[in-house]
Amino acid sequence: MNYKSYITAAMLGAALIAAPGCQDEFAKTNTNPSAVTKADVRYLFTKGLAEFEPSKYQQWFHNNMAYMMPWSQAVLSSETGNLSSLNLMNEFEGSERQVINVKLYTEEILYVLSQMSEEEAATYENIRVMCNPLLVYLGIFGSDMYGSLAYSEAAKGLHEMLLTPKYETQEELFNIWLEQLDETITVLGSNLPNQVKLEAQDFVYQGDVSKWMKFANSLKLKIAVRLLHVNKVKALSIAEEVMKSPAGVIDNLAEDFFYCKGAQEYHWGDDVFDGQGRGIGSDVLINFLVDHEDPRVRFVFQKNDFNSRVVQAFIDNKVELPKYIKEVAVIENGKFVKWAGKGEPWVRYFGAPVSTEAINTEEGQKQYFNYNNFKIGAKQYYPLARMNREMLQGRKDYTFPDAPNVPASQDIQDNAWYGLHFSAAEVNLYLAELKLLGANIPGTAEEYLKKGITFSIQEYDELARLNKIPYYDKPYVEDLKNPELTEATLQLKDGEIDKVLSNADYQLSGSLKEQLEKVYIQQYIHFLLFPQEQFVQVRRSGVPMRNSKLLPWVNFTNNDANFNIPRRWTINTPLESDQMYQIKVDAFKAQGYTTGTQDPTTLNKERVWYDHGAPNFGEGPNF
Repeated sequence: MNYKSYITAAMLGAALIAAPGCQDEFAKTNTNPSAVTKADVRYLFTKGLAEFEPSKYQQWFHNNMAYMMPWSQAVLSSETGNLSSLNLMNEFEGSERQVINVKLYTEEILYVLSQMSEEEAATYENIRVMCNPLLVYLGIFGSDMYGSLAYSEAAKGLHEMLLTPKYETQEELFNIWLEQLDETITVLGSNLPNQVKLEAQDFVYQGDVSKWMKFANSLKLKIAVRLLHVNKVKALSIAEEVMKSPAGVIDNLAEDFFYCKGAQEYHWGDDVFDGQGRGIGSDVLINFLVDHEDPRVRFVFQKNDFNSRVVQAFIDNKVELPKYIKEVAVIENGKFVKWAGKGEPWVRYFGAPVSTEAINTEEGQKQYFNYNNFKIGAKQYYPLARMNREMLQGRKDYTFPDAPNVPASQDIQDNAWYGLHFSAAEVNLYLAELKLLGANIPGTAEEYLKKGITFSIQEYDELARLNKIPYYDKPYVEDLKNPELTEATLQLKDGEIDKVLSNADYQLSGSLKEQLEKVYIQQYIHFLLFPQEQFVQVRRSGVPMRNSKLLPWVNFTNNDANFNIPRRWTINTPLESDQMYQIKVDAFKAQGYTTGTQDPTTLNKERVWYDHGAPNFGEGPNF
């Protein structure tokens, strides 16, 4: 800009200041009529809902697969078995920050409402309180592994310039969250007039107020079960309040918090499942599911590569089959005839031992972890069941090998990923537990358990359908000439749920401890796609438990007393240059935390508040 331009600009500025009429006219003339001058509360809510993601991409494929699920003995930590270092943490994603992603939008909503007239702001009350259960859910998620959090004053920097939010203890947080959930139930249940509708902008419940009330009320049970070891009386009281509330609870699939953000989803783009990768199921878990013909094994885990044609190819090429596959394959005169045992669709699910020493044994190398043993020429086949990729990722192309003379089967569909974050199954399994422990609620523990199992199986089937898992409704192998070689589809079949429920191990009997174990096993199975929830359940229940006749805890090493599993995440030592330095130091000190350590013994000993009094891993219920 030259000298004359500066003078012109200065004179124009002076004129505008001196002449309000001219200023108004200038503003009117130079205002973009299409520009957004006031944020739309509905849009802000939708953006906040889109940020709702308990386990983002990195968390799912690192935290969950490397730590959480191996620690819970659901899957192995690597393709070669459980590593001796599986209890040693390194990189991780900070799950305590997930709540902030949503709170930023809720704080913006509060600010926009503060700029409105009282009358206009009142029309957004429903939307305002519908943010609460999202925050509570993610707050619990963060607190589970970190304890105290900056919450009430967090995300207030933009409009309030509050850059050093206080930390609240876990006990304080639970009380705050209960209050927020109660506020949501009260406001939504008041039938306020002239409320702005969300409809399609709410892509979970389509603005259905009654479902948001049930979501909020049901979330109180998530807090209740976490309080059982530190304040059992309060935990049972919460359960009783929940069941007395006119809001009701999530009690059918139509009320579940099913969630699909469309094609843009964090659960894609990672290659940890390419080849064998992580996610191999434990033999104890998979055997339990297969023995009881529990359909969830088909949805959570992917069949191994040994279809009937591959088995025949191994026979023809004189390559030894793994012993566990040979045991269920009926072979006559060098020909695969049919599957023995339970037959289809159960015979293609095999897990691996969780012991860290299994890698180094001759048996482990020969039967499980040396994949060079399972080749025909250069073609690789994997004998173990690993987690079903489509249930976790979507938008990935996969190749499933077939016999050498048969083209490989491919999945080249790019699908949006569907997730389930809170459900009727979880609610009823919590109610079964709380009833057994003394809650005065209407149903019996057996009724709640039965409903929880039923809903869980139905929900997993629906997730499998929506995520279009391979062979859900089309078989791996279809042989019209030899029907016995045609393999079953994976979708839920008529009568399967009733058959599962007829198992004595899926019914309540015996002592309180024995009944609790059965409920905890079902929570454990249901949480297979919720790794942190599963870990929390294992941590607070002691189930799976050592020497169990149902689903036993297995020693990771010959001397498990010296193999500690962390009970919380590692926390970095705050930098002195951090404005939050003293606040963080005080918060961690108050909890008895050692910062900057990855030592599993320390992380096992230094528990979050509600974890005090809970049993050690594998000890079983201690009520």
